[in-house]
Amino acid sequence: MQVIETEIQGPRILVPKKIGDQRGFFSEVYSRKSLAAAGIDVEFIQDNHSLSVQKNVVRGMHYQIAPKAQDKLVRVVRGSILDIIVDVRRKSPTFGRHIAVELSLENWKQAFVPVGFAHGFITLEPNTEVLYKVSNEYSPEHERAFRWNDPSLEIEWGADESEAILSPRDKAHPMFKDLKDLF
Repeated sequence: MQVIETEIQGPRILVPKKIGDQRGFFSEVYSRKSLAAAGIDVEFIQDNHSLSVQKNVVRGMHYQIAPKAQDKLVRVVRGSILDIIVDVRRKSPTFGRHIAVELSLENWKQAFVPVGFAHGFITLEPNTEVLYKVSNEYSPEHERAFRWNDPSLEIEWGADESEAILSPRDKAHPMFKDLKDLF
């Protein structure tokens, strides 16, 4: 597995090896031992799967606070997304900065999102399926979120507010500067 460091310390991009032949391919997409050797020593306890039937579906920007904070390992099994990871660690030199990476069936990349980072994505094509592992259970009381298109974060989503498809809950999140519970 190839591990790619990002410009923000913590999140990493992983590219599992694919072995292909006339039948298709085989890929070990998750190995706790391989991740631990790469410095990602996390026990994932749950797998989540989302389907977005339209292009420009936005899910995010979400994170959970302690004691239910979550690490995530995100991959796409059909379609593609622009994956966004924002540093929400107040004392970090990269607080409020983000990375954006395309994850797709074609490029086979995965994103590791550690505790202390918010996560979201926009679908780049219809019928996109995203799988992600989490290191802690979902807890509504510990979930926090902020507006996906907060201009202070300068995230280039590739779609404006009129094109983006969001849940009513994701539309109502506060701006980043108004968050109280950060790391």
